[in-house]
Amino acid sequence: MNSLTTAPGAPSAPTARAAAPARPAADRYRPEFHFTAERNWLNDPNGLVYLNGTYHLFYQHNPFGPYWGNMSWGHAISPDLLHWEEQPVAIPCDEREAIFSGSAVFDEHNTSGFGSAGNPPLVAIYTSAYSDASPLAGRQAQSLAYSLDEGTTWTKYSGNPVLDRASADFRDPKVFWYDGGAGSYWVLVAVEAVQRQVVLYKSADLKNWEHLSTFGPANATGGVWECPDLFELPVDGNPEETRWVLIVNINPGGIAGGSAGQYFLGAFDGVEFRSGSTVTEGLQQDGSRMREYGWLDWGRDYYAAVSFSGVADGRRIMIGWMNNWDYAGSTPTGHWRSAMSLPREVSLARADGGKMVLRQTAIDPFAGQESPSFSLGPQALEPGVQELPVAAAVARMDVVFEPGTATRVGVVVRAGEAERTVISYDVADGILRLDRRESGQVDFHAAFPSVEAVAVPLRDGRLRLSVHLDRCSVEVFAQDGLATITDLVFPAEESTALAVFAEGGGAHLVALDVVGR
Repeated sequence: MNSLTTAPGAPSAPTARAAAPARPAADRYRPEFHFTAERNWLNDPNGLVYLNGTYHLFYQHNPFGPYWGNMSWGHAISPDLLHWEEQPVAIPCDEREAIFSGSAVFDEHNTSGFGSAGNPPLVAIYTSAYSDASPLAGRQAQSLAYSLDEGTTWTKYSGNPVLDRASADFRDPKVFWYDGGAGSYWVLVAVEAVQRQVVLYKSADLKNWEHLSTFGPANATGGVWECPDLFELPVDGNPEETRWVLIVNINPGGIAGGSAGQYFLGAFDGVEFRSGSTVTEGLQQDGSRMREYGWLDWGRDYYAAVSFSGVADGRRIMIGWMNNWDYAGSTPTGHWRSAMSLPREVSLARADGGKMVLRQTAIDPFAGQESPSFSLGPQALEPGVQELPVAAAVARMDVVFEPGTATRVGVVVRAGEAERTVISYDVADGILRLDRRESGQVDFHAAFPSVEAVAVPLRDGRLRLSVHLDRCSVEVFAQDGLATITDLVFPAEESTALAVFAEGGGAHLVALDVVGR
């Protein structure tokens, strides 16, 4: 056993195991099941839509380099949300406008008039960020583009912009079809970013918009608001009891530092969203109450998350940008930069004490695999680190602990001679932590070495973790997705060892399965 120089009380690292043949240096961190562009910069997911058996992922993209700029809509398609095929740039920037974030809808009844009854269009609603070459220089306004060949080619609407508030920070429209007591129409949800406000509009044809209402500021207001989403979910699967979920991403001011996503639960009557989960209001937030807010993820690398429209079975599936604006331009990946998270199905569940939370379940890359690569348990966990006789850089690790009288339990992943990532549970304070301070390359930015934390009560005395590993990421789903932590890591290729550990006696390992390669 090789020990590392660690913080007091931290477990030693397991031994490195033989790795697969080396990948090209520029691609050693390229994930297998998280979408990346083949080259150049990627950030916010845009225009997520499902149509005729194909998932379309559009995204903020610089076609000319691995840094932010020249914002255009990249495009990828998938039959299953896991295997992606990159397409040509869908909506490119030009000398007058950058193509900022937005959404896409299938205009089935051709309300826009861009298609026909026999060939209704896909319509993209995006933010035009106007350059100095435009008469609208300095403004952000909402524009349309449409496709009559299921997203292969796009035409910008000649009447753009369709919604202009003469604002420099009005952006990120999410559009959906509302059909309720107030009528039937398109609803657009966007932000006045600097004012920390969500603004709602309605339209019959996607071209002419009428203001409905404004929400905010509320809860986390330590940065600009971006990339909103609004949708309805049943509570615990009961269609007779529903809540509306308002997603608002924020940068900086996230719970772990820098970028993050927050959510509000409430009611939407077709005109106004009313939150039932607002903790504090106003621009002066009480930092001590940050942990009372609804956070999509408690890590540092899940941002700009939005959901797909048109998923046939009614599931609500979200994808986030797996990065953080604090260091996004510095990550050590060479000619490509940034990845998307695993897609997540979201639902509403009542947690301990009856509090309603957004449950998240990863779309599993290993679903259907006949048997685990390795299984262990049930057994007592002696104090110390128990290295597993299996190694993996790309895997799902499911583990159930009964901490008992132990002070800490947890797992070590992506470990080697001088690096490891530790996921630990402190029994006394009920806190789950992900420690990436010694996870590999961490010196490219001062904000990167970090420890993330979330309160996770035991359920029937047990802690359930599902840990998804890919070549540059760790995504932790605790207690069947009631809390999540997502962090990037950049370990050596040979750092693939796995372990479990306990501190103090009395812990039991109920079950452990590793599925992967």
